[in-house]
Amino acid sequence: MDEARAGAPAGTVAVADHQSAGRGRLGRTWEAAAGSSLLTSILLRPELPPDRLHLVTAAVALAAADAITDAAGFTPDLKWPNDLLVDDRKLAGVLAEADLPAVVVGIGINLNWDGPVPNGGVAANQVAGRPVDRDEVLLRMLEHLGPRTTGWDGVASEFRRRCATLGRVVRVDLPDESFTGTASDVSDEGHLLVDVGMCLRTVSAGDVVHLRAVGKG
Repeated sequence: MDEARAGAPAGTVAVADHQSAGRGRLGRTWEAAAGSSLLTSILLRPELPPDRLHLVTAAVALAAADAITDAAGFTPDLKWPNDLLVDDRKLAGVLAEADLPAVVVGIGINLNWDGPVPNGGVAANQVAGRPVDRDEVLLRMLEHLGPRTTGWDGVASEFRRRCATLGRVVRVDLPDESFTGTASDVSDEGHLLVDVGMCLRTVSAGDVVHLRAVGKG
């Protein structure tokens, strides 16, 4: 973000080998040992109104999922708003910070872990059954991201099609309340629409917990 404020161009990418003070949503920590993960931040300057900035996170998540498909041979699920999952276990997290017109999107992808991933997560090598090349994942992710940054309407519709949260019964945790409902749609702005029985509630920010699929116990 300091580089962005100093005038760095869109497309600037920073990559770390390890991370000891990473930040996730709500100030959570994200730690990664050297060589275990792809840890990168990407500077974008999207021509989007503030209420559509969710689409920047969605574009990076989509690009990362496609990169994992290319490099590791499996396709993770996309959880609204910012996670990549394998069987409901966290593979990656995406977090954007804005100082308009700049948006810095950080992503951490668990790639090559020798032992258990903290907090019940999973690493790509554990799913693929082999090491996954970090440089290849980065290159493929940037290749997949580029075209998406020029067609934001396409990002909204693609994320809607691929979002594994839709159709799930979810709990939404907000700063001042929690509620449960069925995730029914993602709006053109990238917000989650949750059917709570009486109405649809629009969630622009919050923690979403997958409880179960519709029709399943």
